[in-house]
Amino acid sequence: MTPLLPRFFPRFFPNYSWLEGLSHTGMRERYLEAFDHIGIDCLNGDKYKTGKLTPWGDPDPSIFSTESNREGIQVGTAIALLVLSESKRSKAELRCRSLEFRHLWGNAKHAELARNASSEEELQYESLKPPVGLGYPFFPIRTDDRYLTWPLLPGLFPISFPGVKTSRDEFLVDIEQDRLKERIAQYFSRDISHAEIARRWPRMMDQGERYRPEEIRDHLLKRGPTKGRVMRFAYRPFDLRWIYWEPETKLLDEKRTEYLPHVFEGNFWLAGAQHHRREFDSPTTVQYLGCLHLYERGANLFPVYLKGDSASDNLFSKARKAMHPNLSEQSQAYLLTTGASPEDLFFHCLATSFSPAYVDQNSFSLRQDWPRIPLPETKKALLASARLGQRIGALLDTEKPVDGITASKIDPRLRDIGVVSNVGPGGLDPGAGHLDITAGWGHAGKGGVCMPGAGKHETRAQTDGSLKAAFGDQTLDIYLNDTAYWSNVPKCVWDYHIGGYQVIKKWLSYREKAILGRGLRVEEAEYVTEMARRIAALILIQPDLDASYEAVKADTWPWPQDA
Repeated sequence: MTPLLPRFFPRFFPNYSWLEGLSHTGMRERYLEAFDHIGIDCLNGDKYKTGKLTPWGDPDPSIFSTESNREGIQVGTAIALLVLSESKRSKAELRCRSLEFRHLWGNAKHAELARNASSEEELQYESLKPPVGLGYPFFPIRTDDRYLTWPLLPGLFPISFPGVKTSRDEFLVDIEQDRLKERIAQYFSRDISHAEIARRWPRMMDQGERYRPEEIRDHLLKRGPTKGRVMRFAYRPFDLRWIYWEPETKLLDEKRTEYLPHVFEGNFWLAGAQHHRREFDSPTTVQYLGCLHLYERGANLFPVYLKGDSASDNLFSKARKAMHPNLSEQSQAYLLTTGASPEDLFFHCLATSFSPAYVDQNSFSLRQDWPRIPLPETKKALLASARLGQRIGALLDTEKPVDGITASKIDPRLRDIGVVSNVGPGGLDPGAGHLDITAGWGHAGKGGVCMPGAGKHETRAQTDGSLKAAFGDQTLDIYLNDTAYWSNVPKCVWDYHIGGYQVIKKWLSYREKAILGRGLRVEEAEYVTEMARRIAALILIQPDLDASYEAVKADTWPWPQDA
């Protein structure tokens, strides 16, 4: 698509064909070269970024809102004023001497613009000096001055793999292993016709550009199911399922055959994304095969170790003959200097990415590219950070109990969080439907895709003093139905995001009875309690994560700037 500005300003862009395919960074640089002054009025009203809310929580409709359509268009908008004088400058320098920016929020944007146009009030702009290293952003940025001197995540762990994409999740993925195995057995049964498969599971026989369902099934029926396997699958954060992984054909849309060999017990993976639709969300860590949508914008998974020989690596492979660390030359040099291990570096990266101070101080840059990680100068600081990362990893690993959180004596601050409760007197009977999720947390959308719903919850004041001190003064009761609810889920726990998802709400949307096909089992209802406590524990360690980040930032290892 040709940018609009050259169409409106042909004098300044007499031949704009060169802009085709140019990056946003390149276009912004060209505007800085062409104009003396640029003024940006950001009108906000963005459904995708701010949810059409102001920073203080009031409605923020778009500038195109009307009486009949109060929200206006979905995306945010801005007005750019571009000024060109007759002065001449060298082509080697940026012409722009003034770049100014301001936000306009809320319902009064029209009135404010009208007052500005009539010169009734002085305009309040912020002067910007956009750094080239961040792509000349025409926006106030929040980034630590040292951020660009730190290594990008792929500069530490250079090899990553996109997650598996099934495109037929309702058939190839399941919460229950036995139910998935039964479906696969029917798919491989010669006694069941293509037409019957299409009747039972329509999506499996819908032809696509690269998916020829009858040809694929004929081939697989002839070959048999022996090469495929049912295995654990990290589907969403805190949502571990089963997948039928098939190495041949396009039964799986993107099976990632190059990824699977590196998934083995004891290997850790960091699932992150390079770009973010909204604000940066902390990544998750897994030890199983991961889904492409483990991270909302598409997960890339960075392992600590890789299987196979490595001629370039001789640092750590002696102890692990079948594997070698996924390290760049620079990160190997760093570990040699500090005497630490690849796992230490991995868990330090995890701890850093979960620090609220790190995210807040570098929010703009973290949305635009892979995170940059400051490296501690000393082994002591690295190990201290890594221990925090290991704690996070344990809390994210739902297959293993955590003392004080889900096992042994529960931390008193967590004991009363998310308890399964009854609206009335008496106990809860799963056989009577008391654990059925019917409160509207999810529904089937187009193509069987699970769409989130509003659900039912009640917000109330937190009455427990210790919980109020730890998690704030608001808590929620989250309803399964009209009979049962999870009581006392702190608002910050309920709102907690990983990988672009509101974790607990996302989990519930897939368990709505109309989608799951049954009510929750007792252990599944109790899992929500466990999930809430794990998230609460992640929040409790945030002050330690911030302190560690600030200490590391104050004394970093000098990363080679040409790396």
